[in-house]
Amino acid sequence: TANHNTAVGVSALKVNTTASGNTAVGKSSLTANTTGASNTAVGKESLLANTTANDNTALGFRAMCKTTTGCQNAAVGTNVMRQNTTGDLNVAIGYRALDANTTADNNTAVGADSLLSNTTGTENTAVGSGALDSNTTAGCNTSIGHGSMGDNTTGANNIAVGRNALGSNTTGSSNVAVGRGALVLNTTATGNTGLGMNSLTANTTGANNVGVGWQALTSNTTASNNTAVGTLALSANT
Repeated sequence: TANHNTAVGVSALKVNTTASGNTAVGKSSLTANTTGASNTAVGKESLLANTTANDNTALGFRAMCKTTTGCQNAAVGTNVMRQNTTGDLNVAIGYRALDANTTADNNTAVGADSLLSNTTGTENTAVGSGALDSNTTAGCNTSIGHGSMGDNTTGANNIAVGRNALGSNTTGSSNVAVGRGALVLNTTATGNTGLGMNSLTANTTGANNVGVGWQALTSNTTASNNTAVGTLALSANT
């Protein structure tokens, strides 16, 4: 009773029964699918375990190969979203992007190894090679730039824009870093804002600081509750 399906390759759509509108190209692509509809799988073992999920797109070798019931995901690249099982509404583009994601929803990862280690963290956006690649369970982070927030594991509600911005952050939350190297050494501190190249670049555990301008508060390490506006403002403060 199934209509409008296309299967090319050994065991592609092998057990499909009533589902319609699927496209499977490559050996074992969508091989376990029974009633899942409107899926596109291109590449060997892409969407291999999909059974009843709908509206998924997987392009690449083993892309989303463990997804069973997760819906409305898009994965492009080798081993992209490989561990995903039930996570919905994720977008992953690039080699191993969102590779470890299992059940998390609403994540966007663009770039090789972006959000690589994420398992259950939701509503994260990572753009750039290695962006948020250590993130596991933290949510609501935005990371744009190569290596930005690369060490983050459980820190949430952070915004990092620029190469290596908030690159050493692990558990610090509610920080904003805009500019190459902004808050790059911050680890566990919260509530900091660094706007400008190398602003608050040495900060590790100092909290609730605001540095606006090139190298503003650049030497600050553990001091808190400072505000510096302008080039080199409070640059010697530690």
